[in-house]
Amino acid sequence: MAITSANQLELLQTAEAVAREKMIDPGLVVEAMEESLARAAKSKYGSEMDIRVSIDRKTGRATFTRVRTVVEDEELENYQAEFTVEQARQYLDDPKVGDQFVEEVPPVEMGRIAAQSAKQVILQKVREAERDRQFEEFKDRAGTIINGLVKREEYGNVIVDVGAGEAVLRRNEKIGRESYRPNDRIRCYIKDVRREPRGPQIFLSRTAPEFMAELFKMEVPEIYDGIIEIKAVARDPGSRAKIAVISYDGSIDPVGACVGMRGSRVQAVVNELQGERIDIIPWNEDQPTFLVNALQPAEVTKVVLDEDAERIEVVVPEEQLSLAIGRRGQNVRLASQLTGLDIDIMTEAEESARRQKEFEERTQLFMDTLDLDEFFAQLLVSEGFTNLEEVAYVEIDELLTIDGVDEGTAQELQARARDFLEAQAKAALENARALGAEDSLINFEGLSPQMVEALAKDDVKTLEDFATCADWELAGGWTTVDGERTKDDGILEPFDVSLEEAQHLVMTARVLLGWVDPADLEADEEEEDEDLGEERAEEAGA
Repeated sequence: MAITSANQLELLQTAEAVAREKMIDPGLVVEAMEESLARAAKSKYGSEMDIRVSIDRKTGRATFTRVRTVVEDEELENYQAEFTVEQARQYLDDPKVGDQFVEEVPPVEMGRIAAQSAKQVILQKVREAERDRQFEEFKDRAGTIINGLVKREEYGNVIVDVGAGEAVLRRNEKIGRESYRPNDRIRCYIKDVRREPRGPQIFLSRTAPEFMAELFKMEVPEIYDGIIEIKAVARDPGSRAKIAVISYDGSIDPVGACVGMRGSRVQAVVNELQGERIDIIPWNEDQPTFLVNALQPAEVTKVVLDEDAERIEVVVPEEQLSLAIGRRGQNVRLASQLTGLDIDIMTEAEESARRQKEFEERTQLFMDTLDLDEFFAQLLVSEGFTNLEEVAYVEIDELLTIDGVDEGTAQELQARARDFLEAQAKAALENARALGAEDSLINFEGLSPQMVEALAKDDVKTLEDFATCADWELAGGWTTVDGERTKDDGILEPFDVSLEEAQHLVMTARVLLGWVDPADLEADEEEEDEDLGEERAEEAGA
């Protein structure tokens, strides 16, 4: 093909036709043509030459030029595309490093191999432009629902035609019982859009909790308008789901709005999800109340929340236990996902037995340590005393409120408790010294002898050792591994040391050792106080 003899407008017409077919910018196709013609010219004139081609966007005329750049003498490497200042004087009036000399060269006759190479360049550029357009089109649609046609199935993954490209519904993102044939219509949630070397990859899902939330948004106008908000969704895809909703308009019932007239709205979602049963639950800021709602249809007798551990104990009647747990633990598992809490379910009888066991253990503690008879020890436990420290250091008036306890008896009780605690502390101190605990740790304010003993057993024997500890190593905590919450035991956890207290103790030790400047510590605390004040002001304003 000779550019000189070809119809020059044909280049532009071809570019526009390709651009229309692929829905991309015609300018990108013309640039690809320029690059392919330049590559063909280099194969004739020499690959080391800097040959460039410019196609006039109006006439289609292709202009071939050779470019040479002025460089420093010592940087001259390519004699075909570069020359020195001295060499450039015969072409340029006042050459400087970086200047370019452009001269037109004759157009090339494009042979069969060059034409094939040019075609490959154009196709590659067009494919890249297509991929960019597809990525730009779908990157902002992640998190929305899309309708498509099933094209084929590969190794359990479904390839879906979504109009401007193909998307993948992976095997683990399908609802269990579903099977598809080519040309079946399918509705999916766009979970992720990623740019990859082989083009943008669009990943779909039908099992994602967000898919259900988006379906409700389509069926319930109040959710779309923001009057009702979906606060949480938990799914066992294809079987059962729970969705928590709240209404910001007191006159609209969020559950009723989602159910619809005769269940029409929720039924439309159920049909799309292959019969997945959906419990619609009113959301509540109070976690125990929300949990009671989440465990429906089971009835809950009592809820005990442990906020630090993010665990919750639920007491149900014996006949409600199987309903609360659900088939294969489904009901309690979904409630746990919905609330973000670990849930322990027990019957009233089990809870009563546990309380009785705690009562007996505390009674025995007071009998053994205070030399009391069973009746008197039970009396102390019944009044709410749980340990020796409470008996030893409580205001004496609180002991006098117990039936049969006069001032002399109260003083005797406190004296016995203090003596026992002092003996315990002395024994712990001796044991800590025997384990190698040094005075720097023993005399550190904030640590009891029993704490120092526990630290020494864990090989923390000096103030320097203590200052290197992390707060969670001392107070304990929870970590999530592969979706499972696991407990990390702290050295000082048996002494009810909180994470904040542990952090304060460690920072105090670091200040005493000179590792931390107290001024920096005060500045950090002031900044935290300011942040807290701002948060409270915002909450008050809201």
